[in-house]
Amino acid sequence: MKPTILGRFLMAAALLASAAGASTKGQATGPRTDSDLARLVRHEILMYSRYTIWDDVNFRVANGSVELMGAVNQPYKKSDLGKIVQGIPGVASVTNELKVLPLSTNDDRLRLQIARAIYSDSALSRYRMMAVPPIHIIVDNGRVTLTGVVNNTLEKQVAGMRASSAGLSFGPVTNNLEVENPPAKKS
Repeated sequence: MKPTILGRFLMAAALLASAAGASTKGQATGPRTDSDLARLVRHEILMYSRYTIWDDVNFRVANGSVELMGAVNQPYKKSDLGKIVQGIPGVASVTNELKVLPLSTNDDRLRLQIARAIYSDSALSRYRMMAVPPIHIIVDNGRVTLTGVVNNTLEKQVAGMRASSAGLSFGPVTNNLEVENPPAKKS
C-alpha cells in the first residue's frame, strides 16, 4: 500500500515535533507570570556572591520588566546586578535605578563599627551566621539606615539602639527594619 500525501505530511510533522521536543529537553523555559519572575530575580540577587550587608537591593516586576532600586556600596555591583537580572529567562527589560553609595573610608569605618555593635549583641548574634545576614547597614556620607527583616519588635529596637550607640553617625539612625512576627493587636 502506497502512503498518501496526507500520510507523508503527518509522518513528517510527527518527526519534526519529536525532534523539536528532543532539542529543547533539559532547557528551562521562561517564567509565565510576574510572580514567577519575581522569585527568580530575588533568588539571583541573593545568590550574587558580592551581595553583602552593605547593600540593599529591591525590585519591582511588571509585565516582564524589572526595576532595580536601592543602594550598593560599589559601582561594579550596580552593573553586575543589572546584567544578571537581564540574563534571567523571561525578563523583557531592566531599569537599573540602584544608587552607588559614595566611596568613603569614613563610611566604611562606620559600617564596620555598626555591624560589630549589632551582630555582637546576644539578641541578634544568631543572624551573623547566615550567608547574607538579614540586617543591612546602608551608610551614605555618615547617614545610617538599617534595612532588612528581623523576627520581632524587640530585635528591631535592639538593632536601632546598637547602631545609634556605635557613634560617628551624622544624625539619627533611620531604622527601616521590618518585623516578621509583629505582636498581635488587641481587639
